[in-house]
Amino acid sequence: QVQLVESGGGLVQPGGSLALSCAASGTIHTTNRMGWYRQARGNQRLLVATITSDNITNYADSVNGRFTISRDDVKNTMLLQMNNLKPEDTAVYYCNLNDLIDTNKWFSYWGQGTQVTVST
Repeated sequence: QVQLVESGGGLVQPGGSLALSCAASGTIHTTNRMGWYRQARGNQRLLVATITSDNITNYADSVNGRFTISRDDVKNTMLLQMNNLKPEDTAVYYCNLNDLIDTNKWFSYWGQGTQVTVST
C-alpha cells in the first residue's frame, strides 16, 4: 500500500511561482508513472504533468513551458515547479501514482490535494 501527501499549495499573484511536493510512503513498484492533476471548482480533474519511472515527462499544453515535474526516488518525493502562474491555474492539485503491481495489473493512488490560488 502507498500513501501520497501533497504540500506547498497557497496563494500567489499572477506571474509568480510556487513549488508543490508529494511525499510517498510504502512500496512503489519499479514500473510506474507519477503525475499531477488539478481540478478547478465545478470542473473535472485534468492531467497537468506526468513522469515515468524512467523519467520520461509529459505536460498538458496549458502548462507546457511553465511547469516542471521531477522525482527523487531516493527521497520518495515528486515535485512540481510552477512558474509564470496564471489565474486559470487556480485549482486543487492532486498527486497521483499509477503503479504496475503485476503484468497488466495497475493500481492508482491519490493524495488528498492541495489548493493553489492565483489571484491579485
